Amino acid sequence: MKTIKIKIPATTSNFGSGYDVLGAALKLYNEFEVDYEPSNKSECVNLEISGEGEYELPRNNKNIICKTLLFALNKLKTGKYRFEIKSINRIPLTKGLGSSASARLAGLIAANRICNNKLSEKEILEIATKLEGHPDNIVPALFGGLCICNFDEKNVIYNKIKMPNDLKAVFCVPDFEISTDNARKILPDKVFLKDAVFNSGRVGFFISAINQKKYELLSIAMDDKIHQPYRKKLIPGADKVFKSAIKSGAYGVCISGSGPTILAISNKRFELRIGKAMQKEFSEHRINSKIIICDFDNEGFKYA
Repeated sequence: MKTIKIKIPATTSNFGSGYDVLGAALKLYNEFEVDYEPSNKSECVNLEISGEGEYELPRNNKNIICKTLLFALNKLKTGKYRFEIKSINRIPLTKGLGSSASARLAGLIAANRICNNKLSEKEILEIATKLEGHPDNIVPALFGGLCICNFDEKNVIYNKIKMPNDLKAVFCVPDFEISTDNARKILPDKVFLKDAVFNSGRVGFFISAINQKKYELLSIAMDDKIHQPYRKKLIPGADKVFKSAIKSGAYGVCISGSGPTILAISNKRFELRIGKAMQKEFSEHRINSKIIICDFDNEGFKYA
């Protein structure tokens, strides 16, 4: 059997104001090893999972990476293969950190490599985005950095800028889940014009704050009126967690993706203090949580 090894970064999206528009890659990775050989039938004959989801995720063709790999092989029509997969998962599941995007990208990238790279990067990006439904996790997982992206149901438009290396991502991950579907269903179908204007201004502040290292703007830039006021209802104590992060020295704070994980952006001096403060607020609501502190990744996926 031949082997492909892939590392896909976790991602955080929205940054408050940039709903479905902003996303960034993190130095927290899922690793996949795909062993494959020609066969008369395309199928996954063995899937080993360790780490996050070890006891919950399916170990058959219903797993996202297997489904995506089989879908891509069928689409490429360049032969049939049997494969075995080892998945080392470090990205928490259904917590707003891009775990599904990592699995979908791994399946597509592996299938493309098996078929001698028939797909271009653009094609991988567009297929993965259609499968995921939105681009703000897929784009940074693929390319790294902070990505501004848009999807018009046909084309993915994006631009990447580097995240500064003096910023830390501090995550407080509560021990309950929010499905992306439920987090989207709670949102209104229409927004007020004044709220759209509010958010577009904050997105501008966010990008300029990162580009110019004016981090004092992040507390304003990560404010939002389109999705967080609704999603906070699904996260007990969210407002107090936000306030505790800012009080402890965070530049800005938001829900990571669709939640329930809370992200604070910090310097290296206050990172642990901020994480513990958020954790304490969750505990006041009888919610256990864990802290993840990591750097931002400016490279995206890698062959290991």
